[in-house]
Amino acid sequence: MVAMRRYINNNYVRFFLGCFIVIGILHSLFIGLEEKVSSFSPLLFPMLTIFLLVFHLFIACFMVMKYWCDRQRLYLLAFAFAYVGSAILMAGTLSSYPAWLDQHQFNVVNYNDAMIFFTFRHLLMSVLFIASGLLYFIRSRPLSRTFHLSVIVGATLFTGMVVTLAWFYSSYSPLLSIDLVDNETRQYMLLWKQEINIVLILFWVVSLATLMIITRVRNMFWVGGNFLCVCYLATLGMLYLGGHAEDISWYRARLFETVATLLIIFVLLYDVFNLYRNSHLKYQQSYQNSIRDPLTRLYNRSYFYDALNQSLRTATEAHPISVIVSDLDRFKRINDNYGHLQGDKVLQFVSRLLMDSVRPQDIAARIGGEEFVLMLTHTSSDAARQVAERIRLKLSSFDKASSEGQLPEPITISMGVFTTTSSKTSAEECVERADKAMYEAKETGRNRVVVFR
Repeated sequence: MVAMRRYINNNYVRFFLGCFIVIGILHSLFIGLEEKVSSFSPLLFPMLTIFLLVFHLFIACFMVMKYWCDRQRLYLLAFAFAYVGSAILMAGTLSSYPAWLDQHQFNVVNYNDAMIFFTFRHLLMSVLFIASGLLYFIRSRPLSRTFHLSVIVGATLFTGMVVTLAWFYSSYSPLLSIDLVDNETRQYMLLWKQEINIVLILFWVVSLATLMIITRVRNMFWVGGNFLCVCYLATLGMLYLGGHAEDISWYRARLFETVATLLIIFVLLYDVFNLYRNSHLKYQQSYQNSIRDPLTRLYNRSYFYDALNQSLRTATEAHPISVIVSDLDRFKRINDNYGHLQGDKVLQFVSRLLMDSVRPQDIAARIGGEEFVLMLTHTSSDAARQVAERIRLKLSSFDKASSEGQLPEPITISMGVFTTTSSKTSAEECVERADKAMYEAKETGRNRVVVFR
């Protein structure tokens, strides 16, 4: 059972299992579609090509933006050039289907040109996918600006060369020629069936192996990249089993590629969502660290004054604001007799008591060594005094045993209360008056609550 669980948790096993399930579902959907549709419209292939072109341009822009945000991800540029070159070559494929522009030319289709652009597109993408994997392998090394420029220039030249060769081999140029499909019979030529298709499959097998070995399918981004390699292998397999252009495999391959690319876009969007969620969590964590005391996790002085100033703007007779300043009695003796580590435990224990004693809308903060302050919204002077008295009595009732060792001896606290009903009172005045009341409690015997009058 343990071995089986470990086997299932393997990234490679889960990846291929997921690919098998997704491809199986898509294949079943296509079979069902073929049973319901007797024949496909001649416009279906160019229409799907248009969708693919738009999807690939979207993915290319996405890769460039991610690289622009993080220059260490140089491997993304190889992906970007792969999709840009693919979009350009698909524009050449569309030129082989004038029917998508001119409704009177349904039968004027250059299938050989479409297959030429298809061949060079797969060659371009598979090579750049391999390059992307290699660049990912060296991502942690310090790469100079010259290296970045060299990669950009190299990818540009390679993409331009492949696109140019595709153009020269097509019917648009008399310089070079290659026959992959017979335009009269629409049959695949032996050169395509026995050589080029197999070579392209080998290229994609190398691409898939390179990406899987280097990336180890460690996140959703690389799951998408490896899945696309598998999808292109499936597409080439469909065409290999097909007999001629315009048969069911011709449409099935293009429909499969379109749906697979759409799934890749969803994977990329999910990756963006994860990046946003992680950055948002980091921002929240960083923000909380900036407004809280690191030892007690109470709010710090600056946040308390900001919150108090904001609340004072709405202070009225009906909505009074109360401030309670408190200080632990003879806390220095704790540090001297038991050490600063025990003193920190006492501060943390008192902090938890304060947080548990106020409402969620109230503010509990640490503004000094052993000095704490509470802001109680919509709380009158008598109610604030009752809150302070309840805290004082509860703290004085704890001993070492009841506090589970957090208090080495009984601790008392002196507290001063000030309440304002005027929005003209400043936060500094509130704290100063509550502080005076607290010092009065200290001078009159400690372990008591004094309300400022």
